[in-house]
Amino acid sequence: MARLILYNLLLFGACGYAFWRGKVDARIIAAAFFVGNFATFALRTHLSGGYSALESGIFAVDVACFLAFTYAALISDRFWPLWVSGLQLTTSFGHVLKAIDSHLLPLAYAAALRFWGYPILIILAVGVWRSRKRLGEMRSAAPA
Repeated sequence: MARLILYNLLLFGACGYAFWRGKVDARIIAAAFFVGNFATFALRTHLSGGYSALESGIFAVDVACFLAFTYAALISDRFWPLWVSGLQLTTSFGHVLKAIDSHLLPLAYAAALRFWGYPILIILAVGVWRSRKRLGEMRSAAPA
């Protein structure tokens, strides 16, 4: 239960901060992650968390998020969106591995899908914070 509370605090905190203070790239990433989070919950075939078979609906959501993150990385002038896109690619490969080997342990499959969400949200929040800090430093260094 504590893990769920921590995740939701991180989700709403990082995405909310990105919507409030982020540039277009951060807002795209936050919107894709936020919508993808709830779409994943709605599309799970085994609500008890079985992960014994390929979750094709979640795979589609993860690929859509990867494409949105990659688009944000391509239009961004910052480096951190590339990390987000790369981590999402790692998540998407978890589905590919399950498709290749249907005997992949359900716990390993679930961990491959769930783990990278935490670092993505942390990178999002830190990236927005550093962008804001950089903009503030650039304004203070500009001649009046």
